[in-house]
Amino acid sequence: MKRELILVMPVYNEAQCIRDTVLSWRDALSGLGIDFRMIVINDGSKDDTPRVLEAFKGDPRVEVVDKPNSGHGPTILTGYRMAVEDAEWVFQVDSDGEMGPESFGGLWEKRGGYDALFGVRTGREQSAARALISAVSRATVRLAFGSGVVDVNTPYRLMRAEILGRIIERIPPGTFAPNVIIAGAFARASARILNVPVLHTGRRTGSVSIVRWKLWRAAVVSFLQTLRCRPKV
Repeated sequence: MKRELILVMPVYNEAQCIRDTVLSWRDALSGLGIDFRMIVINDGSKDDTPRVLEAFKGDPRVEVVDKPNSGHGPTILTGYRMAVEDAEWVFQVDSDGEMGPESFGGLWEKRGGYDALFGVRTGREQSAARALISAVSRATVRLAFGSGVVDVNTPYRLMRAEILGRIIERIPPGTFAPNVIIAGAFARASARILNVPVLHTGRRTGSVSIVRWKLWRAAVVSFLQTLRCRPKV
């Protein structure tokens, strides 16, 4: 029998905060009485993240997966492909602690009437470059797939596993920003979508792993991959 929920959390070099992040989500989901499992995927971290995560390897609620580094997008897809086989709902959140479990209970309560619920980041501080790239991503999804999702790359999304499974079958495993494409695919399928404001707090530890020139290169790659995937999804 499938679980109600599987949470997918990609991790890269988050040794300073990953323990608290995993604990906060594990305890919050337990408190809500949900039949859940967390898949925490270490994407070849070079800091102490693997050692910190060892503390959870005996916890039946937390599955720790170690893999060679391949990037945030491919790591998310790895988690999704594991999750859709064993869950009714799949939730993805990042490991940096910028979006906590405080808003999840409300999201979970609303799921019955929807196929996907996307957290819209509020209070988010962005550089001008990131704000521009976010705007281009929204416009690309609207142009290629149609409207419906406000924050197309949000790392706070609850999706019906049955529909997500059909979408990710058509997304290449090396895709840089699969969440953008997935958001578009839900919109294109005329799925029942709810956009929910969720507080986004600033990073308290570590640093953003992608520098400005890589950010722009990544944005171009994401744009082209999104357009190429449109006929498939």
